[in-house]
Amino acid sequence: MTTSLAPVRTWHRPLVVCATFMFGLTLASAVGLVVDDRTLLNESVWVKPLKFGFALGLYALTLAWLSTKLTRGRRVGRWVGHVFAVTALVEVGAITIQAARGTFSHFNADLTDPVTAALVPILTYGVMIILIGQLVLGVVVLIQRTGDAALNRAIRAGLALAIFGMLLPVYWLVTQITPRTVTDANGRQVPMYQGHGTGDPDGHGMFLTGWSVTGGDMRVPHFFALHGIQLLLLLAAVLSARSARRGWLRPEKVRARLVGSAALGYTGLVAVVTWQAARGQSLIHPDAATLLALAAVLLVTVVTAALSVAAGRRAAAVPDGRREHVAR
Repeated sequence: MTTSLAPVRTWHRPLVVCATFMFGLTLASAVGLVVDDRTLLNESVWVKPLKFGFALGLYALTLAWLSTKLTRGRRVGRWVGHVFAVTALVEVGAITIQAARGTFSHFNADLTDPVTAALVPILTYGVMIILIGQLVLGVVVLIQRTGDAALNRAIRAGLALAIFGMLLPVYWLVTQITPRTVTDANGRQVPMYQGHGTGDPDGHGMFLTGWSVTGGDMRVPHFFALHGIQLLLLLAAVLSARSARRGWLRPEKVRARLVGSAALGYTGLVAVVTWQAARGQSLIHPDAATLLALAAVLLVTVVTAALSVAAGRRAAAVPDGRREHVAR
């Protein structure tokens, strides 16, 4: 895995710059939480820029590193990186402007406000541009081998999850039509055409994340799906590091199977929380059906991982000449 960690200077520069700005915004928004007492729906106006800055900064950094793994379609991959970096900066810039003005960004239908009217197209279609870029990048990754078997599987599964996470806002646009009027931080009545929740479109209240505690919240599966790639890459790195001391982890196929088990379980988790949110159920208030589904996902994940570990240990117990054959 150490050979896969290319020097930062070789990473996609615009994406690194994008990530730097995003993390800077995260810090500035954290300060805003303390010094600015304005709120939107009982949450600080700076909560949204903070969350978007951190999430997109982390994702931009991941894509910047991934660009070093492209051997085929490198030019296409770099152009996708440029598009992602510019679009993300513009999108989050629009969110930050609205936060500083004390009003809503996404789903704001107040076209009598000239600033909001100018930003609505950016906030509505920015995610579409990023989604198309993700789809193109997914195709580029599929046509090549980007690392050892475990790393390759982590990248492919992670990108597939991220594409699903990017598709969820499209689902909101089509299904979560909930016209209503809310009050912004300036006391102005603002018409909204949509929400992120099912049952309670403006629900919030969960510690740190602000996810709804009173209904389903589609931001939950969106978050989990978008950041699965980082967890899978971390797992691949840990397995690679541990293989220096654990002989049974040295075969690529063993590590790839373990990453595959984790990807299967994580995909199941995303599916369950998506189903839960669509039914109007808060993440922290699961019913019996949700708990049963989560138990099934956990069982399948544990069983497949245990089988992978057992296969690796059996291979390690075989003399060197036959070890690779058993690992297969």
